[in-house]
Amino acid sequence: MPDARYAVAAVLVTAAVTWALRALPFAALAPLRESATVQYLSTRMPAGVMVILVVYCLRDLSLTQPRALAPLVALAVTVGLHLWRRNALLSILGGTAVHVALASAVFAA
Repeated sequence: MPDARYAVAAVLVTAAVTWALRALPFAALAPLRESATVQYLSTRMPAGVMVILVVYCLRDLSLTQPRALAPLVALAVTVGLHLWRRNALLSILGGTAVHVALASAVFAA
């Protein structure tokens, strides 16, 4: 069984490290708010992330199989909803619902 002073010291060190790790992002955030690079990335990254996700999701898709239609139709619905309403939540939910319905009902076999 460890000495009481050792246990107290371990708890204090753990608490200090935890506090520092939680405070660090807030301390680093202030200078980043005025950064031109961060402002540029904030406008360009959302589209880049979406392109990466689409490529990642469709990279192993075999276009010769009929079940490939489910994600492609869902992608078309997602893009169409977004172009029509400009609402990310509606686009994501609509595309997901279409994919789930097609994958589980139409192309289940």
